[in-house]
Amino acid sequence: MFTLVRSRVRVAALALSAVAALAFGTTATTATADAAAAPAPAPAKQGPTSVAYVEVNNNSMLNVGKYTLANGGGNVFDVAVIFAANINYDTSKKAAYLHFNENVQRVLDNAATQIRPLQQKGIKVVLSVLGNHQGAGFANFPSQQAASTFAKQLSDTVTKYGLDGIDFDDEYAEYGNNGTGQPNASSFVHLVSALRANMPNKIISLYNIGPAASRLSYGGVDVSSKFDYAWNPYYGSWQVPGIALPKSKLSPAAVEIGGTSQSTSASLARRTVSEGYGVYLTYNLDGTDRSADVSAFTKELYGSNAVYKP
Repeated sequence: MFTLVRSRVRVAALALSAVAALAFGTTATTATADAAAAPAPAPAKQGPTSVAYVEVNNNSMLNVGKYTLANGGGNVFDVAVIFAANINYDTSKKAAYLHFNENVQRVLDNAATQIRPLQQKGIKVVLSVLGNHQGAGFANFPSQQAASTFAKQLSDTVTKYGLDGIDFDDEYAEYGNNGTGQPNASSFVHLVSALRANMPNKIISLYNIGPAASRLSYGGVDVSSKFDYAWNPYYGSWQVPGIALPKSKLSPAAVEIGGTSQSTSASLARRTVSEGYGVYLTYNLDGTDRSADVSAFTKELYGSNAVYKP
């Protein structure tokens, strides 16, 4: 059975599933200098890129770095996603803006202890951005300038905190709230184009859901190739993202650690390898020892059990 929740019920996801056919802080003031230090290379690992979303309202980003492969000692996870910042709406300025709740802000402000340790292991750290029920979304900027302004907020955040990129998750926007517009064809294309221009060597990833995910082309410009990765948003399922990227950048498999059965996780990992896809998406890594759940897919992806070190 598909898991369509992320701490709260995915109301929109059920409807979307019927039609639906992460390069890469001390405090903010010293993040850029810190980020300049080259991370220690991780032991070599052959196989797909593994991604871990972490709900920082409840769990620590450091959990991502606690798993290595029994054979060779490589990191299990290659990309850690901070879930999540928000796109909010300022009703007085009638403009979208980037918002951090207290838990996301704490991670960013304590980048020296929450982000750098992962990067020093060779793990990329990406910030996911999510709608917040206020009407602002990636697909309804009223102008190219408005999209570019928000893109600059995103890229400035990546620079300020020494992050490795941005992940787009177009859920919970509730387009139309606060007098905002409905999704339009140009908005996400302008946003992604501006963000890629601002940060040519960082990750831009797509959680393949919502109006933005189906609006990747406008005015002769297709932004598909501007993404580094795209993944299936429905946990416990297999669904190839509908975006023109090579298999090496796609994750048709999506699992919730502790929520998707080990047999399903293993089956999806086996299929990832057999069909030649290059990414494996996981969600909701918490602070308990999940080595059994993680090993279920690492044995198929990398031919090795996972080792947990608290």
